[in-house]
Amino acid sequence: MKLLIVEDEVLLSKSIAKGLRKLGYAVDCAFDGEEALALLEINQYDLMVLDINIPKINGLDVLKSIRAANSRLRVIILSAKNTVFDKVKGLDYGSNDYLTKPFDFLELEARIRSLLRQDTGVEGHVLQCGQVSVDTSAKKAFFACTLLDLTKKEYSILQYLLHHPATVVSAEELIEHVWDSDTDLFSNSLRFHIHSLRKKIKDAGSAHGYITTLRGQGYMLSPPEEGEG
Repeated sequence: MKLLIVEDEVLLSKSIAKGLRKLGYAVDCAFDGEEALALLEINQYDLMVLDINIPKINGLDVLKSIRAANSRLRVIILSAKNTVFDKVKGLDYGSNDYLTKPFDFLELEARIRSLLRQDTGVEGHVLQCGQVSVDTSAKKAFFACTLLDLTKKEYSILQYLLHHPATVVSAEELIEHVWDSDTDLFSNSLRFHIHSLRKKIKDAGSAHGYITTLRGQGYMLSPPEEGEG
């Protein structure tokens, strides 16, 4: 999942980004409202963490612009403003959540997880397709009861595919949502990660591999036919 952090406090922004990247998220950072809107024009994000008091264009105007474009982007406001009036105003402008500073990183990450799974209709923190599952809280992946030893990138790819089961996901979409925007990605890097992920699922006991490559279209995560395992 790809996130945009809009925060003008450089140290705080880098700290949040570092923590989220360790958890497998792809993260871009913007330090003012103009930069945020520019990044939103050229990239697809699954969620944005937005400070209100940012230079050039304030956070509420950034949010207003996003909602005027009918964007369904999930937005968490992160602000030192902690009155009920400020929170109501942020929610009325279209934020999905509001977290006040100072905050605990674990709470921010829990709120991010909660918002990201809303589109899937999953109420808990486990995403599942057949015997393949991901515990988004523990950041662990399994085939049946076997823990899959995945790299962060493999985990992120599997998580994104589990958010879109039985759906063809193009290579471009996976790259857009799993890698940071400034990553210098080799053309065969995604194919390598998909191959490795499929092999690890098979090594854990699946004859199916779960991830189908559709030439010229992309990849699809789907359960095996009955009896295939």
